[in-house]
Amino acid sequence: MQALLDLLTVHHVGNKANGESLLLTNKVLSPGEAIKSLLQTYFLSPFKNEQYYNLWHEDHQEQNEVFGSVSAIFDDPDTFVEQSKKLAERLYEQSTHPKIKDGEFYVALFRDCHIEGEVVDAIGLFKSENKDTYLKVYANGNQMAVESDDGFNINKLDKGCMIFNHEREDGYVVSVVDNTNRGADALYWIDGFLGLRLRSDDYSHTSHTMNMCKKFISEELPQSFEVSKADQADMLNRSLSYFKEEETFSLDDFNQKVMLQPEVMQTFNNYCDKFSEEYSVEIPDEFNVSDQAVKKEARGMKSVVKLDKNFHIYIHGDRARIKRGVDEETGLRYYQLLFESES
Repeated sequence: MQALLDLLTVHHVGNKANGESLLLTNKVLSPGEAIKSLLQTYFLSPFKNEQYYNLWHEDHQEQNEVFGSVSAIFDDPDTFVEQSKKLAERLYEQSTHPKIKDGEFYVALFRDCHIEGEVVDAIGLFKSENKDTYLKVYANGNQMAVESDDGFNINKLDKGCMIFNHEREDGYVVSVVDNTNRGADALYWIDGFLGLRLRSDDYSHTSHTMNMCKKFISEELPQSFEVSKADQADMLNRSLSYFKEEETFSLDDFNQKVMLQPEVMQTFNNYCDKFSEEYSVEIPDEFNVSDQAVKKEARGMKSVVKLDKNFHIYIHGDRARIKRGVDEETGLRYYQLLFESES
């Protein structure tokens, strides 16, 4: 990601529940060009994917406090320090889980950010929590000396988000990073502090639809029809191939090429409505397929048949070359694999 760092403040945010303090600063930092370049690398290098969010509130996005603060900065950069302090105070109020670590909270204003063909300003919010120990070796007269110090690795940003001044009416376009927390304590950054929901775009549509297909094939299909694990794997393969090969998703076309049978199509259509309601996501009948989303979601769509604890069959191609039966002597079920050559 390319952008120019224009304004920067740093505050220290402790864990409120643990009785730690909040330290607010009143001035903009003015680092030299070398430090500014390092900070830009530290802040921006983790943002590499195309999954975007919007600032959101259940009543209206203007009720989202982060939305209010960044809007004030975009409208009048002279309010930058005041609003950065409000953002730090909000983060402090959300830092109540016992596992949340104290750390430095950076608020930055960036210029010349490129997003979806436009050049806009952006507000960056970052938090550093985990320090590394460094060794410093230097000459001291005719001798060499070694000292240690603690600091932040510029290649290991803990938490961050970039809020682009783009699509304000929808809650801005937001990219987010959280490299430290994966459990309930992670909710305070994305949900509690920022108040985000996935942006409704081709990436999210592709991601949601691929997840829905996987759940339908693995959970709903065997409840509604008599289907073998090999048949499920075959359908999963057809689903993944569809997303890899087609530029656009069409529900009718997907049904014809993947679901095949009318009764399965109808069950899948009903499941689409059920999935959308249960997970509060939008599944349009048509959208452009996102290659980035396909690449990410494909990792979880492996066509594997697990046989007890003895064998795994990876199915990649022609389902007709796999036959299923029951051994008369033992009563055990078996798969027969037909092939031309082995390697």
